[in-house]
Amino acid sequence: MNQLQVLRQFTTVVADTGDFRQIAQFQPQDATTNPSLVLKAVQRPEYAPLLQETVARFRGYPTGEIMDRLLVRLGCEILALIPGRVSTEVDARLSFDEDATYARAERIIDLYQAAGIASDRVLIKIAATWEGIRAAERLERRGIHCNLTLLFSFCQALACGQAKVRLISPFVGRIYDWYKAKAGAAWDEAASAGAQDPGVRSVAHIYHYFKRHGIATEVMGASFRNTGQILALAGCDLLTISPELLAQLAARDVTADAPISRALDPDMARTMDLPAVQYDEPAFRFALNQDAMATEKLAEGIRAFVADTEKLEALMRVA
Repeated sequence: MNQLQVLRQFTTVVADTGDFRQIAQFQPQDATTNPSLVLKAVQRPEYAPLLQETVARFRGYPTGEIMDRLLVRLGCEILALIPGRVSTEVDARLSFDEDATYARAERIIDLYQAAGIASDRVLIKIAATWEGIRAAERLERRGIHCNLTLLFSFCQALACGQAKVRLISPFVGRIYDWYKAKAGAAWDEAASAGAQDPGVRSVAHIYHYFKRHGIATEVMGASFRNTGQILALAGCDLLTISPELLAQLAARDVTADAPISRALDPDMARTMDLPAVQYDEPAFRFALNQDAMATEKLAEGIRAFVADTEKLEALMRVA
């Protein structure tokens, strides 16, 4: 068996891409997209017609609505290839506007339903700001399920769990990047690999706490830099993985010399000494402020998604 086949025994595998032809190759359960992945996809010749057709059909509509229709069109193409759910992201420029995020999510779900897609096959992807979490809490009460992204800290994760969000995407690779850059020449790659990787440790702590305290929110590790990070989280509820890393996992056989075992186990988590914590708004904002890595990576991630959204809008204007 190869590494990907063994990983599937412990974890639900999700494809992290806007390229639905690559999705078919790896047969994931779910798929996730974001503005950067969508921008990359529609710049490819085989996907350019999706952009052109959507813009031509809805020319004269507000730019934001055309954008949502493009995202839903891409999501529908993906859903035709997978049995599970697709995550579609709300405009990152709304990350600090609870009401606007809520309204945009409603429109995305309405567009999916108009295309014949049941709402339980869609996760609305929202940045894990305080305002984003509050919007997600309201959406969940309405039966619209959410995937909270750009999540780098325990306080973000727990606030999502308290809000009964369906799924969170704590990042691994971007946390790793931050600590590696901060350490500079002192960084010891071998000592910070596998279970000791700072991104892996962050996701493992969130997973263990959620299982220990019966929090139903699904934990989906995201943003991987190498297959070692992925295998160190085998057993996480879900892992969303780029096509490049999926291909590497599929190409490597599991041998007696390099076995793969379950790294995260809910039964083990339930025995851990992890005292209960609660976050109201002041406690959340203070905890996030005290975490320099999370503060910087959240802001950086929102800026990057905004920049790619604006590039996508520029392509729409000339399509």
